[in-house]
Amino acid sequence: MKRSTFITACVLSFSVLLSSCTDDGVQEQSHSQMTKTATGDIRETTKSVEHLPSFLSAFEEEMAVLYQQAAEHRELLENIPCYCGCGQSAGHKNNYDCFVYENKQDGSVVWDDHATKCGVCLDIAAESIAAYDQGKSIKDIRQMIDEKYKEGYAEPTPTKPL
Repeated sequence: MKRSTFITACVLSFSVLLSSCTDDGVQEQSHSQMTKTATGDIRETTKSVEHLPSFLSAFEEEMAVLYQQAAEHRELLENIPCYCGCGQSAGHKNNYDCFVYENKQDGSVVWDDHATKCGVCLDIAAESIAAYDQGKSIKDIRQMIDEKYKEGYAEPTPTKPL
């Protein structure tokens, strides 16, 4: 009796495993490319900004929303420095890099999980996006962020001047 239960459990587990690898689009995220950097950050490639990385599933929905917003505000966040120290530790050039490592020509996106572990990155992005949505210019937002984070935080990323 016990042996038949074990075999049934194995067959059931195997069928669940096979069904997760179907190519119906629902499980598409499981086929994304994921790597880990020397600093421990996870980078995951998805086919577009509309497809968020699977590493976000470990977080509250707000994290996914902020990642989506960051991707949609690329021009803004590429002009905003980050003050968490990621310029030195991870080679980031701006706050956008905390969320997205690369936008490829084919439309695919290489996401970075750095921001999921850093409140400074998240706060800077959220504050910048909120100010932008209220009609503030990128230049004004940059000045606001530089002023707020100039003391008590790490050196800013080497973000291009406006």
